[in-house]
Amino acid sequence: MEILKVENLTKIYGKDEAKVVALDNVSFSVEKGEFVAIIGASGSGKSTLLHLLGGVDRPTSGKVYIDGKDIFSFDDEKLAIFRRRQVGLVYQFYNLIPVLNVEENITLPLSLDGRKVEQDQIESMLDVLGLKQRRNHLPNELSGGQQQRTSIGRALITRPTIVLADEPTGNLDTKSSDEVVALLKKTNREMKQTIVMITHNMEIAKMADRVIKIADGRIVNE
Repeated sequence: MEILKVENLTKIYGKDEAKVVALDNVSFSVEKGEFVAIIGASGSGKSTLLHLLGGVDRPTSGKVYIDGKDIFSFDDEKLAIFRRRQVGLVYQFYNLIPVLNVEENITLPLSLDGRKVEQDQIESMLDVLGLKQRRNHLPNELSGGQQQRTSIGRALITRPTIVLADEPTGNLDTKSSDEVVALLKKTNREMKQTIVMITHNMEIAKMADRVIKIADGRIVNE
């Protein structure tokens, strides 16, 4: 079943001599439960692509369908609600709230949506993340790997349609990187979570089911 469909996605910044084509007519699809890595050098357009897939930015032209819904047909308010409920975002620099502990950071999307936090769900999530002993710790009391695992938990807690990870290991040492990618692979395999991960590291990309290479805003190899 096709869960993500991208059609002729283009993003242009500036105009005339300052014009930059960040994405140039990109099209591909992702099946439900698939783990896809998008690889490319710095400036290739891969992060721009991920922001468009998550509805964080809007394209110059083209469409993105998530679970059959044209996300750019929504106004900004509806798109924000859809993103909060259906898209899990994992960033390179964690983006945790410094005054909230691990458990509070993980359950934040549910709190923002006015949804009840089921205790068995958070216990299960903390167990999967290996963070039960750190549940009451603030972000500055955690290692980089623990912070990233917390951000992954926050992305997964809403049981989203798709998880988008932007260089999730880019700020970590090798050991922590391996742990984070193994966790993503585990959630993909055991929870059937669909994941699209941006990376510049081919060794990490090889852990995905499929690798898409992007250069100069275009798909050059798949």
